[in-house]
Formats: sequence, C-alpha cells, structure tokens
Amino acid sequence: MCGTYPVVSVNVTGMGDRRVVESYRTCRRLQRRHDPTYYWATRCLPREVRPAVHAVYGFVRGADEIADGPARPAGAPARRAALDAWQAELEAGLATGRSEHPVIAALVHAGARHGLPLHLVPRYMDSMRLDCAEPVRIRSREALDHYMDGSAATVGRIMAPLLGAPDGTHEDVARLGVAFQLTNFIRDVPLDWELDRVYLPGIPEADLRDGAATDGFRERVAREVARARTLFADTAGVAASLSPSMRTGVRMARSIYGRVLDRVERNGFDVLCRPARLEPWETAGAAGRALIGTGGR
Repeated sequence: MCGTYPVVSVNVTGMGDRRVVESYRTCRRLQRRHDPTYYWATRCLPREVRPAVHAVYGFVRGADEIADGPARPAGAPARRAALDAWQAELEAGLATGRSEHPVIAALVHAGARHGLPLHLVPRYMDSMRLDCAEPVRIRSREALDHYMDGSAATVGRIMAPLLGAPDGTHEDVARLGVAFQLTNFIRDVPLDWELDRVYLPGIPEADLRDGAATDGFRERVAREVARARTLFADTAGVAASLSPSMRTGVRMARSIYGRVLDRVERNGFDVLCRPARLEPWETAGAAGRALIGTGGR
C-alpha cells in the first residue's frame, strides 16, 4: 500500500496548491473504490470538509491494507513493522508540515486546516497492531470494548471537529463510530474467519469451521445486535446536534447500518449461511430515506 503512490511533497499552506488537491483526490479515489457506502455518505457533507474526510479515510485505509490487505506483509512481525513505519510517516509529516506520500500529505494538510486531534492516532494504531496477531481472538466484552475504543471510537473523535460537533458531544460521535464498527463485525463474521479472526466474544468456533449456525451461535449474534441497537439509540441525538448541512451524511450512515441489523434479524441471526450485506437497491433506498429526513435512526 505505502509504496504504490507517486512521490509528492506538499506544504500544509494553500488549499489551492495543485499537489495538495491531487493528494486529496488520491484519498477520494481510495474511499470510492474500497467503501462506496461511506463515500456516498461523505458526499452528503459540505464541500469544504469532504477532502479532509477523504484524507482521514485514506490514512485509516492505509493501516487496514497493511493489516488485512491482499498485499499485506507476510507474518505478524513484518506487518507490525509496516504499521510502525506508517505511523512514523505521519508523525514526521506533522512535525515538518510536509510529506512525500500523498495520503499523509493530505492528512497533514487537513489536520492543520481543521484543527484535527491527530495526536490520537497512536491509540488507533495500537488496535491495528492487535489485528496482526495470528490468530486474532477477542475473548471478552472488555477486550472488544478496548479494541473498538482504539479503532472506531478514536476515528470518531478525530472526525468530530469535521462534523462540527459541539465539544460536549464528541464522545457521542465516538460511540456512534463504535455502533458502526460493531455492526460491521456482526455482518463480517465469515469474512473475518477467513482471516483467522474472531472479534465477537463467545462465538462457537466449531460453528465457524462447519459453516453452520447453531442455536448458541445465533444467541451470541443476537446479543451483539441488541448491543448495537442500544448504541444507535443512545447516540440518536448526534445528528440533531450538528448543523443542518452535516446531518444528512450522518443520517444516511445510520440508516444504512440500521438496515444491515434489520437483515441480520430477518435471517434469524445466521450470518454464516445467510449473508447480511445489503443489495445496491437497499443501500439506495436507505440513502433516499436519509435524504428526505426519515431514515435517521
């Protein structure tokens, strides 16, 4: 991931600099290719903050590719070393105001332009290093909470200023990020198993090996769905706390993820044999409801 981009050198001053603009475009293309749902939610945000959201995504995607991507380094030590280098690249960019990597250059510029709390990035990277274990097994609710606080919640805290969230609501934005990530973990149980990872504590590994959801498996998934529903309910006021120009993107994301949980429930909590991924028309429907203000779960 980190060696596939053309070299650029970008100073944080001057949004009009052609190289800055191209760095942001690199991040936008990454987001559109790898996470179209998030991309279209980002498109609903005001024009002046979209590039920064793309930049945050680009950095997170870079770490994810090191830990999970098809071209990831072989072996846990090599992946951890690559994550260390990715973090060091950002820290050097923040210290100097420049970077030769377009994703880092974009995030350095966005951090200075929007006052992003990028000092929180090391906490995020700690969770990514946990993904380098072979295998990954999260065996308790406390361990899962610690992981998600480092990953999704930290990204939420970094994103909160971009959303214009009032100071007192930043932790609510972080908890909304956890709700999104927990929903992803529920949806992606079989995909994570292919990577030898089990994020949801108590999931019977025999069921994963057999590809068949027993009553015990469904019960564990049902508990996590209920927990995700609670997180969404507890953060229902996030969108309303934002300016009107920010609300649609948040509502769209909440609506889409809510439909994923609906699908899991309709499938009897069997995410092994009955995939929970939405069809494109379902995603479009959820997005449409958000756009007219009726999908803000």
